[in-house]
Amino acid sequence: MGSQPHSRSSDPASDLPTPVTAAGREGLAALLDRPRRAVVALDFDGTLAEIVSDPEQARAHPDAVPALAELAPKLGSVAVLTGRPAGVAVRYGGFAGVPGLEHLVVLGHYGAERWDAVSGQVQAPEPHPGVAAVRAELPGFLDELGEWRGTWIEEKGRAVAVHTRRAADPSAAFEALRGPLGELAERHGLVVEPGRFVLELRPPGVDKGAALTSYLREVSAEAVLYAGDDLGDLAAFAAVEKLRGEGVAGLLVCSGSQEVPELADRADVVVDGPSGVVALLGALASRLP
Repeated sequence: MGSQPHSRSSDPASDLPTPVTAAGREGLAALLDRPRRAVVALDFDGTLAEIVSDPEQARAHPDAVPALAELAPKLGSVAVLTGRPAGVAVRYGGFAGVPGLEHLVVLGHYGAERWDAVSGQVQAPEPHPGVAAVRAELPGFLDELGEWRGTWIEEKGRAVAVHTRRAADPSAAFEALRGPLGELAERHGLVVEPGRFVLELRPPGVDKGAALTSYLREVSAEAVLYAGDDLGDLAAFAAVEKLRGEGVAGLLVCSGSQEVPELADRADVVVDGPSGVVALLGALASRLP
């Protein structure tokens, strides 16, 4: 799509931003016209929660759950799609036991895990054996590379991630590690998913695009809003773009970040981080009956 201005002009009655593309305007119109056939799908970190230096301290924006609880009963479905374990996202989001979110679904580990509010249970396949092997090898691997200072390893259950945000030069450390970690992942049958100063080693064939497409087909969605902030969300953006050609209206929202211009360039609407996402959810709720 290329770089484009992202208009924040809005309908004064609802404070909804105006999408800058025709496809985005069609997606928003379909969501407003047929909300019971629409899905709102949202990334967690950077979209519903601010990015923090320690991911274990991430929590949903304080207004996120109230906005979702107001909006969800008016839609076909609301889903949170994250690279985190589903149970962790539920805890950090505060999603369990909330009136209005009785049918919320959380697709964790890029869709490999699923939590739904109806059962309160996480469904998941057996972990990939390569993850355990990489987990054991990583500390020594980083030490041999001389890249351990300022980097740290995050346990994600079905994946393992190396963060460089705390390094003296986060970008240089990220680039220095990208190739070697790719080779390490390949040796153990895994792939590397780059993000905002993080490289995640995880099983292949699982991404947000595949998870989103499968879920939308499951619920027979006719419209979808997807909001994300990171490189891992590009697969979901691509899925929505493909689904548009199959008759599913789509609205792509970037939770604005200068760190990931690729996402902003492909979005129909750019908002100012999690606070902007929450405002958008509230504006949608106010427009729907």
